[in-house]
Amino acid sequence: MNSSLIGKIEKAKRYSEERHRLRFKSFDVDFQGDNDSHTVVFDGDGWRCTCNFFAGRGLCSHTMALERILEGMLPREAMVRT
Repeated sequence: MNSSLIGKIEKAKRYSEERHRLRFKSFDVDFQGDNDSHTVVFDGDGWRCTCNFFAGRGLCSHTMALERILEGMLPREAMVRT
């Protein structure tokens, strides 16, 4: 294996352990819930989810689970306090 590739692999391993380096700006996720599949979107300003609970309250178990998974990797203003 060439030495420059080895260096990149080592750097990737280090980066993957330093989650504070990442801040998501936007993404969408297909979330398989207990009862149905939902699409969850994060667009930098906040969350959207296709579930009925989110439509009525602006948060849901799907968005809260993703906040926990991505802790420290989302802009502070996008976090819902749970």
